[in-house]
Amino acid sequence: MADQILDGLRAAAEPTRLRILALCARADLTVSDLVRILGQSQPRLSRHLKLMTEAGLLARHREGQWTYHRLGDSGPGGRVARTVIELHADGTTNHAADLARLGAIQAERRDAAAAYFSANARNWDRVRALHIDEAKVERALVELTADLNLHRLLDIGTGTGRILQLFGPRVGEAVGIDINRDMLRMARDKLERGGFRNCHVRQGDMDRLPWPDGAFDGAVLHQVLHYAERPEATIAEAARVLQPNGNLLIVDFAPHALEELRADHAHRWLGFSDDAIAAWCKAAGLAVEKSQLLRGRPLTVSIWRAKWCASDQPAKRRKAA
Repeated sequence: MADQILDGLRAAAEPTRLRILALCARADLTVSDLVRILGQSQPRLSRHLKLMTEAGLLARHREGQWTYHRLGDSGPGGRVARTVIELHADGTTNHAADLARLGAIQAERRDAAAAYFSANARNWDRVRALHIDEAKVERALVELTADLNLHRLLDIGTGTGRILQLFGPRVGEAVGIDINRDMLRMARDKLERGGFRNCHVRQGDMDRLPWPDGAFDGAVLHQVLHYAERPEATIAEAARVLQPNGNLLIVDFAPHALEELRADHAHRWLGFSDDAIAAWCKAAGLAVEKSQLLRGRPLTVSIWRAKWCASDQPAKRRKAA
């Protein structure tokens, strides 16, 4: 532990690295972003980033051809990074100019996200009009999970990151994963503007989650299961990354007959019954504890809350993995 703390302090003890830490405390940034902000060469900044990542000051994740950097999430290095940031005075040399250039980059991201949303909003609004108000769904989700003490939450198929914003204030850390880079750009912008620094997003496949068994104590599948090729496999993969006694929340449509959603909106499945969800959860080592129907016209939204069954965990984990 002492060696790791010293490594972190050594890695932070350089003016450019302090500037990088201050910036990564405010946003997830690529090396190209940092080149624009700091005005230094990419090879030089890449060396700084490599050293800081190895010391645990920064965490990195890939999204297509880009690699994003943020403050370390855990461990001695992450704690050193956050302590250094608390000591870092906002009025230090270059800090105001760095933040102004960061603001310009964030504004560009917002413009790109807004353009994508404008191009696709009509389709989303058409689907939303078919079911109950999303605000009522969110209230039901909060009520259904009020007794849970969640520390690390995974939002699978995060889209624009709304679930992260909803649960962010009550969890230690929330991570969103999505395959669509445009959606991730929108989510990242919303989280940055909302000040949700305990929440972040990354690109990935919901059927091949890039985390080991038991990495989270809560996971959410919010309106994504109807896109899955094999919903039972998606549920099993979500269950795999849950800790013992972890909880899975599933929000999706009850069975319906709107073929237009399949033809025009890429829905693979026309809703799910309670029996189907319960059977898939059981096969993954989960038991549905609570459920709720929110009736709309013509679509009804269902919410299921499932928990790991302690007696089934070892065998089911091996099967899901």
